Amino acid sequence: MFRWIPYTFVRTVIFFIGGILLGIYAPDLIGPRVSILLIVLLSLLYLLQVLANQRIRRFLNPGLIALPLIFILGYTHLVRQTESRNPDHLLHTPDPIKYYKAVLTKFAEEKDRSWKMEAEVLAVHTNEWKANRGRIVLYFSKIDFLRPFDYGDVLVIRGAPEIIQSPANPGEFDYKQFLASKNIYHQHFLRIKDVLRLTNSPPSKFMAFAIRGRLWAEAALKRFVEGEREQAIAVALVLGVTDGLDNELLNAYSATGSMHVLAVSGLHVSIIYFILLWFLRPVQKLAGGRWMVAIISLTILWMYGFVTGLTPSVLRAVTMFSFMAIATPWSRRTNIYNTLAVSAFCLLLFNPFMIRSVGFQLSYLAVLGIVYLYPKLLTLWEPKRRVWTEIWKITCVSISAQIATFSLGLLYFHQFPNYFLLSNLLVVPISFAILILGLLVLALSFIPVLAGVAGFFLELTIQIANYIVFTIESFPFNLIDNVYVSAVQCCLLMVLILFIILVTEYRQFKYIVWASVIAVSFATIQWLHFSSDVNIKQLTVYKIPGHSAIDFIDRGQTVFLTDSALIKDHEKIRFHVRGNRLMAGVRKVSHALPHSQTLKGSNLIAWQGMTILHITEKNFQPPDTLTVDWIIIGNNAVNEMDKIARNITFKRVILDSSNSVFFATRFLEAAKLYKFDVHSVLHHGALAFKIENLES
Repeated sequence: MFRWIPYTFVRTVIFFIGGILLGIYAPDLIGPRVSILLIVLLSLLYLLQVLANQRIRRFLNPGLIALPLIFILGYTHLVRQTESRNPDHLLHTPDPIKYYKAVLTKFAEEKDRSWKMEAEVLAVHTNEWKANRGRIVLYFSKIDFLRPFDYGDVLVIRGAPEIIQSPANPGEFDYKQFLASKNIYHQHFLRIKDVLRLTNSPPSKFMAFAIRGRLWAEAALKRFVEGEREQAIAVALVLGVTDGLDNELLNAYSATGSMHVLAVSGLHVSIIYFILLWFLRPVQKLAGGRWMVAIISLTILWMYGFVTGLTPSVLRAVTMFSFMAIATPWSRRTNIYNTLAVSAFCLLLFNPFMIRSVGFQLSYLAVLGIVYLYPKLLTLWEPKRRVWTEIWKITCVSISAQIATFSLGLLYFHQFPNYFLLSNLLVVPISFAILILGLLVLALSFIPVLAGVAGFFLELTIQIANYIVFTIESFPFNLIDNVYVSAVQCCLLMVLILFIILVTEYRQFKYIVWASVIAVSFATIQWLHFSSDVNIKQLTVYKIPGHSAIDFIDRGQTVFLTDSALIKDHEKIRFHVRGNRLMAGVRKVSHALPHSQTLKGSNLIAWQGMTILHITEKNFQPPDTLTVDWIIIGNNAVNEMDKIARNITFKRVILDSSNSVFFATRFLEAAKLYKFDVHSVLHHGALAFKIENLES
């Protein structure tokens, strides 16, 4: 029988997270005055219950007061941390902003055409300078800025930042929501004429020092490791800086289930922590040795975090293992679940929006899976030889983490690596060696000869890891991809896995019943999704500025009409188009419609009972008479409205995103005189038109 009593902090963090989630999805449900009143009343009730006699305590469980109090505290904490609710926030500036002053609060991330940095607005100039607040993302064009600004630089910027827009295409990654979870609501693309540097005044001297440490470490690794790809992996695996990783490399590691080794996370910190424990085993035998080990471990872990620049993923992992290090001297009086709960509580107290971080969710689920499932799996086989014992241990860790994170992997990455056991069995030990050699290069960087030798072996080890990853990626059936599950289905999968585990452990029929109910619910949602989103005919005109992009979707197949530049840009297709195809269950993509006729400057398309005239060139000449359902215009191809109004009968005009904003705006204004039904994807977002449900 399961007992909650030993898991005090687990209960606490569950209710705290519940309050945070309510604050995220229903921030106005409880007013600020009501929430404060509830906190005061519940606190007084709890205090009275503690001071009451034994008879009253027997009838009133303190948890009935404390847990709702923690829930309300989580809700209030999230709402108070939502900066957009503050009256002096950038969102609430009534007058147009001409200039603003901002300080850079993060180190630069290198993009293809720009440097990306985060900043905190200090003041804005409308008619006069006045204090204002708000976090913002700045993009500095590489055409003008050959190197990025430094952390703590104070800038005066001309112009007004733009509010980040919601996704323009169906199923597209919600960048607005992603940044809102960091309290960021604006962005600004800058050229040299728009920026003036005033001074350097870091918001945190400690963070400025940490960033300098990270830049030094990055330079040292690149100095002693040759090859761009090898340098990128060394920097990513040792420091968590992934800017230099190319898409081919990222896709290979992702497809083999080895992506976690490329970003500093719990895996890397655990390697360092357990190496420390192994080295410090003699110290543990001394009087007070457990506490000495804990103090030394904490010091080295936070030194490592400092060298990596205290990025969020490193901060999360170091915090988690710091609590484990502190709990070790009290090993007989604590359990690992309470320790993990305390670390999660502290991180959420520092930043409640961290609950929406994919890394936070995956890290804690993976550790919980390993803590709970690993010992049980390990007992299933007892190898007689040491080498098989070690292989079995790695296998059990991989299976435990994969089971725990399986649902989230489908939700966020839409794929499952079939050879994850093989890749982890080979790549994780090699990543262990890469991390140790990388740290050795840093430690020996003041002795160039020795650092060069370590760098040589580091480069060789990385090449071996890459060879293994690309080889496994080339295996047939290496990946189940394009899997779509909703957030509700993800939660149902988690609960289903939990009930299956409970069935195997407690062997009670009630868990089989609950597992069956969950499975039926999942299948029902999947059937509804198939009926409404997959078993359909849909025409989608995407918003991808500078490009024409049209999907003709029919029961899991699509014909994609676009320009040659976009066909080669897999990253743009992944970001803007893939989400809609996942929801529509698209498995096959082609680029030629079977029923189309080429006219001068245009194409006449017949598809699923619709007739579409796609105008792509300015030399377009309409026939004498033509009746179509839609006209799709691209590349600013129609200069005169009469050109289509005189000879063509149509129901609707769609302006695709290969047009300029100026052209689309002018066309919309002119169309009002003719009373045309016009949809501009640049102004209104993508157009997704379902023609019919095939079963109706």
